[in-house]
Amino acid sequence: MKIKIFPRLEKGDLIGVAAPCAGFDPSRLNQGIASLKQLGFAVRIPEQIYEKKRYLAGEDLCRAEVINQLAADPDVKGIICARGGFGAMRMLAHLDWDLIKTHPKLFVGFSDATALLTSVMQQAGLGVVHGPNLVSLAVPDAPTLDAFFAAVTGTLTGVTADDGICLKPGQAKGVLAGGNLATLVHLLGTRFAPDFSGTVLFLEDVGEPAYKIDRMLSQMKMAGLFTQVSGVVTGEFCQCDQKEYLPEIFEDIFAEYNIPVLMGLASGHGRTNLSLAMGWQVLLDADAGFVQWLKQK
Repeated sequence: MKIKIFPRLEKGDLIGVAAPCAGFDPSRLNQGIASLKQLGFAVRIPEQIYEKKRYLAGEDLCRAEVINQLAADPDVKGIICARGGFGAMRMLAHLDWDLIKTHPKLFVGFSDATALLTSVMQQAGLGVVHGPNLVSLAVPDAPTLDAFFAAVTGTLTGVTADDGICLKPGQAKGVLAGGNLATLVHLLGTRFAPDFSGTVLFLEDVGEPAYKIDRMLSQMKMAGLFTQVSGVVTGEFCQCDQKEYLPEIFEDIFAEYNIPVLMGLASGHGRTNLSLAMGWQVLLDADAGFVQWLKQK
């Protein structure tokens, strides 16, 4: 995965709000907006994000057009997703990828927004931040807020898995990529299928029992997605039945690859959601349980 630009934000920059996925609670959105403003950012809220269609935040074309319009606006420096849920993959074909590539913005989000973030990396060659959606910033804890600010401003130096598990020892360097496991699996076989060659792969999920995580990882393995991965680090697997099986499942899946595997970053759907700058070269040290962002040339 070749990333040409990692956009960074500064205090005072204008962040646009997009809703590529599901509908959201307006009160939590407003709380998230307040958090962004407390960090020193200005916020633009397009009226279209409040539209609804079933469980989606409006029609596919409408959700995509919000992103296209924000990408075209020279005053907007970053784009944050309102929430996850489902829907981002439905509007990928409506995005103006030439526009996004030539007007680089910092995209921020996680969960279902993984479909958008991964596509921005691959289609436009832009780095992104896997971090809280706007509703997740409604009541963030201090580590979440601190990591968010560091990641979006390009000052993030590293994160440690305090309660992590080293499944396979070693160190690896590569571009950090990945996100929500289920979302990535659903992109397989499409024009937006992920390519993780030369990456340190990050995975997380929520509400999936152990056997489904096993099935998704097996599908990715059979599709050849892991053959050129440099290393693997996981976030949290929240509300997952038979969670105690997960270390063994990951050991089975990655047994044949000579790469380090670390489980347990506080990133994903847990109370603490540490932001991760993706598209940036990192050093994964599975023995020491940390990910370090390397100085960019």
